Amino acid sequence: MIAVRDMLIRGSEKVIAHYRLLLAHATTEKERELYPSRIEREQRLLDQLYGGLPGRIAA
Repeated sequence: MIAVRDMLIRGSEKVIAHYRLLLAHATTEKERELYPSRIEREQRLLDQLYGGLPGRIAA
């Protein structure tokens, strides 16, 4: 079960990094509004995943 959680954590970290890259290169106001909310949503999911692992520190 921990292997699956680790895979989900790595995936969420990659998604956040991708959204940050998209935000850095956003060309429209709509994109500049959209990506931060998606980053926040993904970060909440990542925090929940880290919360289920004792001894690990959330980034």
